[in-house]
Amino acid sequence: MNLALIVAAGKGRRMEREEGKQFLPLVGKPVLAHALTSFQQASLIDSIIVVTAAENFEKCLAVIDRYNITKFDRVVIGGDERQDSVYSGLLAATEFEKANIVVVHDGARPLVEPGLIDKVTGAIDDCDGAIVGTPAKDTIKLVREGYVVETLDRAVTWQVQTPQVFRFDDLLRAHDRARAEGYYGTDDSVLVERAGGKVKIVPGSDENIKITMPSDLVVAEAILKRRTEQGEMRPRSS
Repeated sequence: MNLALIVAAGKGRRMEREEGKQFLPLVGKPVLAHALTSFQQASLIDSIIVVTAAENFEKCLAVIDRYNITKFDRVVIGGDERQDSVYSGLLAATEFEKANIVVVHDGARPLVEPGLIDKVTGAIDDCDGAIVGTPAKDTIKLVREGYVVETLDRAVTWQVQTPQVFRFDDLLRAHDRARAEGYYGTDDSVLVERAGGKVKIVPGSDENIKITMPSDLVVAEAILKRRTEQGEMRPRSS
């Protein structure tokens, strides 16, 4: 079974809103609903768990019901950090039908498309993890205490996104090890990497943005409107 773990427990403080960013309206639909709909439509996803904050439990259920997310299994309460929330979702998944593959995605990335979800999910066969990313466009510098330590080679640097796909047991072990060592990473793939896993990167899309700042909603709305217009302009089959 291929399980999707949608992490929607963030507070979204940088959005300058009391409401969690995953529930903000985006062309008339909550940010989270866009992400869930894409996973609903992805052919390689069998089941969906949503991880959220306790105060947003009922809101998540309402979104799932309103937008007919039939692959939904349950809503799980997350932790203080994103890594804690993913771990809560993994532990919950051990309680029901065996998951072989887990696809972790940020609920604040509403523009992920079903085809990309299937593409990265299908790339796990010859590696321990498959993640979505795009080549860096700008020069990346390593900085400590306000000073440049090193300029990284842009030709070999990528900006990493979600979805990220792993074998369920491997990711759970990687999280167990990180918790035992008190290590927190910036994404799930680094936990698998430090456990010796081989992680493949799958070219993603510049449109697969994360809603972090108010300006991101403006960009996301423009992308969705363009997609709608392009869909309307495509010739319909007879």
